[in-house]
Amino acid sequence: MRTALLVVVLLAPIASAALAQEPSMEPSCDRDCLEGYIDRYFEAIENRDVDPDLFAWGVRFTENGVQLPLGNEGLWYGMSGRGSYDFYVPDVDTQQVAFIGTVREGGGGRGGGTGTMIAIALRLKIVAERIAEIEQIVVRPQTALGGRGGGGGGPTTGDRIDAMGEPHPVFREVIPEAERPSREEMIRTANYYFTGLARNDGQGYYPFADDCERFENGGQTTEMDCKEQFEDGTWFDVVSRIRDRRFVAVDRERGIVFAFVAFDHDRINWTWQMAELFKIKGGLIRRVEAVFHRVPYGMPSGWSTYEQSISEEIQSVR
Repeated sequence: MRTALLVVVLLAPIASAALAQEPSMEPSCDRDCLEGYIDRYFEAIENRDVDPDLFAWGVRFTENGVQLPLGNEGLWYGMSGRGSYDFYVPDVDTQQVAFIGTVREGGGGRGGGTGTMIAIALRLKIVAERIAEIEQIVVRPQTALGGRGGGGGGPTTGDRIDAMGEPHPVFREVIPEAERPSREEMIRTANYYFTGLARNDGQGYYPFADDCERFENGGQTTEMDCKEQFEDGTWFDVVSRIRDRRFVAVDRERGIVFAFVAFDHDRINWTWQMAELFKIKGGLIRRVEAVFHRVPYGMPSGWSTYEQSISEEIQSVR
């Protein structure tokens, strides 16, 4: 007993000194650091390397709303290279980074070729310098069993987005620090878009700038301006519910909000699984860009409770 007590007494100062040396807070990853995790993630996919120095133990991975093992399924199975369109949305406050871009899938092997250009929307959560959460929507053309076919020979969503080359210059504009609203204020502004679209009565609050434009899957969808379309109240009457509104990254420096969301269409019994970007300045939406694909009606995100997945309430993901 005396020996045990002596050991405890002798080790106590050592333990106290070790605790005193620990930092009180985890070091923050800045904008460049967060964007770098996107590049490292894609490099890991190409190398099929789940490196424990990059990925946290127990990392959670979903693709198109389904949780999968990390390392050999979904995009990890077939990605063969990067495309040319890269749009990063770092959120320093929450240590998350979102991305919309293009990659190639397939190619090589017996069939040769460079593979199919596909679009991807992605969120990474960084904890203790490792990727702890991976959420991605991968928009592929339809293919037949065996890998043939797809898209009827025309340009795919990936082709159209890749052809955009780079994000529109408006997304690069820096908001003066004194004029930057809070993260939650920016989310509320972006959410007016979803609420107005879901109600579709022409009577909502539509905070659009006069020069607002919207692009979906690489194509412009505003023949009239954004506000005019919403006030018209007929253009979007196919959308029955906009739910599981998960705002996952806010870049306050550049006024960008990134959300994952589900658009239900009850008359035709299917859902759009969507990632949507908003450029916000002075409390007004200046540009909207989205990528989406068709999934079974009522498909959840894979990250919400059932109640959250059917709700139109804001989810501010941190």
